Amino acid sequence: MKDGFLKAAAAAPKIRVADPAWNALEICKALDSCYAQRAKLIVLPELCLTGYTCQDLFLQERLLEESLEGLQTVLEHTKGHDALTFVGLPFEKDGKLYNVAAAVQDGRILGLVPKQNIPNYGEFYEVRHFAAGSRKVSEVDVLGQTVPFGGNLLFSCRNLKGLVVGCELCEDVWVMDPPSTALAKAGATVIVNLSASNETVGKDTYRKSLIAATSARLLCGYVYASAGDGESTQDLVFSGHHMIAENGSVLAEAARFENETIFSELDIHKICHERRRMSTFVPENTETCVRIGFTLEKEETK
Repeated sequence: MKDGFLKAAAAAPKIRVADPAWNALEICKALDSCYAQRAKLIVLPELCLTGYTCQDLFLQERLLEESLEGLQTVLEHTKGHDALTFVGLPFEKDGKLYNVAAAVQDGRILGLVPKQNIPNYGEFYEVRHFAAGSRKVSEVDVLGQTVPFGGNLLFSCRNLKGLVVGCELCEDVWVMDPPSTALAKAGATVIVNLSASNETVGKDTYRKSLIAATSARLLCGYVYASAGDGESTQDLVFSGHHMIAENGSVLAEAARFENETIFSELDIHKICHERRRMSTFVPENTETCVRIGFTLEKEETK
């Protein structure tokens, strides 16, 4: 945290498909390993509380109820820890199901970010289960808290100048106009991505190039966590291919199929300096985003 450095982590707990109670405990174990390394930003995979490959079980009310119970378990575990953590789960709102990332810190839900681009091609058929999220921010009640819900959420650190975190989910970064572009224009210096990107021949090379190029184009840090061990292999194979990138450089990359947690340090002051220097980086759309403040304890970054 000192001198503008932020220690980030990307982790994939070993899950059981459609078993949120088990998965919540595994997520807590993953968080403990990140806490031990003093990570201040922790990113977990898409839908990790239930598993990505639940298929039509996503439509079962009991799974959705247990998913919220699992989120409560994770919230309790984060009490006393200031790390900003992103965890994936299905969430019902106004009669529709959304694939969301919950931003949590110290026992509180800071916001829910829905996936905006729902793939329905090739081996993906998420449209069968999930509605596309909107960038417009509204409010929802969840686990006794009223929290903002929408794509235009920015998580702004009160005591580390320049640290503003935006979030997108998996397919969002693969599309023509990624949410991260608008978020970066509105001030996000770090983008997190909760993903369940499967493996096909050569896809890992393209994925790495995509994340590196996105961090270069947006002059930002990018923390990408992808689903790994425990997902169903009926149609898809997952490898836990995590990456942490900054301004075009991949700082850390997980070995595929090993379910490891990766760590690296993002230089927030350097990112802000590069944006000041780059005359063609033009901020805009700042009025459409909702900023949510959070505080991190300052300490030496090892």
